[in-house]
Amino acid sequence: MNRRRRSKFAGTKINPTTFHRSQVKFYLILLPICVFMAVPIIFVIGQAFKSLGELFMFPPSIIPLRPTTINFRTLFLQSSIMAIPMWRFLINTLIVAVSVVALNMVVTVSGAYVLSKKKYRFTRVFFKMNQVALMFVATAVTIPRYLVVSNIGIMNTFFGHILPIMAIPVGLFLLKQFIDVLPDALFEAAKIDGANDFYIVKSIVIPLTKPALATMAILSFQMTWGNTETSNLFTTEEAMRTLAYFFNSLIAGAASVIGGAGIAAAAGLIMFVPNLIIFIFMQSKVMSTMTHSGIK
Repeated sequence: MNRRRRSKFAGTKINPTTFHRSQVKFYLILLPICVFMAVPIIFVIGQAFKSLGELFMFPPSIIPLRPTTINFRTLFLQSSIMAIPMWRFLINTLIVAVSVVALNMVVTVSGAYVLSKKKYRFTRVFFKMNQVALMFVATAVTIPRYLVVSNIGIMNTFFGHILPIMAIPVGLFLLKQFIDVLPDALFEAAKIDGANDFYIVKSIVIPLTKPALATMAILSFQMTWGNTETSNLFTTEEAMRTLAYFFNSLIAGAASVIGGAGIAAAAGLIMFVPNLIIFIFMQSKVMSTMTHSGIK
């Protein structure tokens, strides 16, 4: 019986590196799913290159019939007559995004290591508090955030953009679950060799949790890149606001005219492309993180 099974599956692999006829059935299932998932992305890209006539056409077309860049030209023309140039908002956004991603990973990896491998009295309590925080949306903590930012005197500063979104509960949860999988013997051996916690985090935790950290970077960047809350609540100076706020204000001002639809389509694509590129290059890390975070 075993010989028959071995002879039947001889020459096949669970994950073949080249095409095999046994993969045809998987392609028949996956290709329609891929097409279905790609349609919204193609539609968003196509909207930005449609003329006003095509934007209001019914039924709408997924691919522009006569591609044009007039929406982008109109967007840049509108931004050029503003008191503050668009590049200023872009620089603000890049500074905030890079700072949030870097600080978020430092805070998250340090906290996840303590909650996973350190045995303090209130470790479980702190982790339960983080799980409870997952239930609250940003709107529910708007007033506490404003009071904190206002009382410590960081209104109209980059810190006012960074501090409220410097750490996210879901990132701590995922990274803690990821570190739980790492064997305790590895950390005990490092301590026996004289390694301190800083060295353990730098040389052991970070190299072994790169997929989770990549996922954290994606989540942090996406949250920061499209964030308008900090510009609305913690900033009163136009020069300190972000690109997402600038586009929202520009679209709101053009909403009363027909050309506002084209500006909104072009601005939406500009805000969407960086997130798409980052996810495409790091999607394998995201899947690895989701797999390991559920293993005990």
